[in-house]
Amino acid sequence: MQFGFATAVIKVNLSSRSALLAAAAQRFAAGEGFALATINLDHLAKLRASPAFRAIYAAQDFVVADGHPIVWLSWLAGRPVDLVPGSDMVLPLVQLAMQSGRRVALIGSTEEALTEATTNLESQTPGLKIALTIAPPMGFDPQGPDARSILARLTAADIGFCVLALPAGKQEALAALGRSLAPNTGFASFGAGLDFLAGNQTRAPRWMRGMALEWLWRALSNPRRMLPRYAACFAILPSQIVAAWRLRGT
Repeated sequence: MQFGFATAVIKVNLSSRSALLAAAAQRFAAGEGFALATINLDHLAKLRASPAFRAIYAAQDFVVADGHPIVWLSWLAGRPVDLVPGSDMVLPLVQLAMQSGRRVALIGSTEEALTEATTNLESQTPGLKIALTIAPPMGFDPQGPDARSILARLTAADIGFCVLALPAGKQEALAALGRSLAPNTGFASFGAGLDFLAGNQTRAPRWMRGMALEWLWRALSNPRRMLPRYAACFAILPSQIVAAWRLRGT
């Protein structure tokens, strides 16, 4: 599945959970890094509006579908992909990294959330020891001196896999910079994934997720923040539906 913009074409190049795990396992085994982004409708809105975000996204090695609308658009385009929520992939990728002998770091959120997420991950994975946690300060510039310092710390600590839990745009930008400054580290931009593990945020019940209503759960949980975001998402749907239909059969 692909999405075209004025200056870039962004492709969902890993179509399933198994494809993602296989690709990550190959990189871990080779001691090579990667940047993983999880595209959703909010990202599509940002990609349409921001050339800088498009450039950052184009620098990602792996892209998976993190949202039912992306999956539905892929069906319409005749290029189906599976739903691969980033929040569901934190634990399996951390476990895969450990099994591959790669050290793991967590970056983002708050010190308290990172502590809780570390405890949760280690309790679910016998033998795992999170090697490094970093909560960047408010106003963190993902391409500035602080970011370069963080990436230097990852390299010095021989980190093979790093979960990023920063706002959309910042985490992908840090991962893109990491591809040149920490080339042996795999970066996964998972947004609220660590906050879910820490218990700071509560995911929608499984039945709501199964009915593609997680967006409604999040909107009701934080309407001031989420309603404007979802309004922007719904606004781009008609044009994305037309674009997906045009892809069909090409």
